[in-house]
Amino acid sequence: MRRAKITRETAETQIEVELDLDGTGRYDNRTGVGFFDHMLDQLARHSLIDLTVRAKGDLHIDDHHTVEDTGIAIGQALTQALGDKRGIRRYGSFHLAMDDALVRAALDLSARPYLVWNVDFPAQKIGTFDTELVREFFQALSTHGGITLHVDRIHGLNAHHIAEAAFKAVARAMREAVEPDPRMAGVLPSTKGAL
Repeated sequence: MRRAKITRETAETQIEVELDLDGTGRYDNRTGVGFFDHMLDQLARHSLIDLTVRAKGDLHIDDHHTVEDTGIAIGQALTQALGDKRGIRRYGSFHLAMDDALVRAALDLSARPYLVWNVDFPAQKIGTFDTELVREFFQALSTHGGITLHVDRIHGLNAHHIAEAAFKAVARAMREAVEPDPRMAGVLPSTKGAL
């Protein structure tokens, strides 16, 4: 069973995450940040990872802690659900086109977290959501999920489209990387003997 449940509580947030790597993309995400919930829904649907998030944060200050801590918890849940990573594809990449936006994501479930973020937004906000929080989410996900993650905006004029294309591109790359590889059943996808 490649499932995990994580609870993260700090003075700023209380986060619960449940995920199933072998799901169908079902989602039920409630963070109190509408646009972010929409992005998490995209992450689940396009990765085919079932995802449930419940978050209570200090939204009276801003959305930062809720978004970042959700990324931390999802990263921890991914790590837990992947276990020793035997038999997975490990790598994934995807180019995602959404109207004016084209975003490329490539990742390695290497246990060596590193984020390369080449995504600029033409606006600082999408509704009330700070666009800089998109990077904060992926930084937290990468760090706590042990993911080497590259995300590049190749084109884009609309901030909403760029953000959504980034989440969907990462989702599709994640879908590929976590999939069991029938030719590698039970085998660690590394020559080092550990990931």
